[in-house]
Amino acid sequence: MSEITENDEKHFAIQKIYTKDISFETPNAPQIFTQKWEPSLDFNLGTHVAPLDNAMYEVSLTITVTVKIADNTAYLVEVNQAGIFSVAGFSDQEISPMLGSFCPNILFPYAREVVSDLVNKGGFPQLILAPVNFDALYLQHLQQAQQAPESKTLN
Repeated sequence: MSEITENDEKHFAIQKIYTKDISFETPNAPQIFTQKWEPSLDFNLGTHVAPLDNAMYEVSLTITVTVKIADNTAYLVEVNQAGIFSVAGFSDQEISPMLGSFCPNILFPYAREVVSDLVNKGGFPQLILAPVNFDALYLQHLQQAQQAPESKTLN
């Protein structure tokens, strides 16, 4: 019977959550505030994983929202929310979904709050982003990676 050593134990911990980058633009202000508010919204989401030292990983979640009225951009907001996660004792098959789905799930509420605050402070009606199913996005990424093996980033 073998003993479980400290190196064999599974460990997951959030070391730090932080806003890595922020951008808010209202290129058509102040005229945009005089137009009837019938916006169209474009939402883009991306994730990136970067290994650090000692079983540590930086996972970042980038959200870009562009809101237009007719052909005029009302605002564009981009938030890169990141976290440093300690992940040890897991197999590659276990680590991959943790970094590709579980960690972005942790980061999303922080990013959603930053987006909402920026939009509100920009003088626009409140924007609350709908929840995202990161498990489904991760599975979709795996399927795309199997079809195109040269693709190696999580988007």
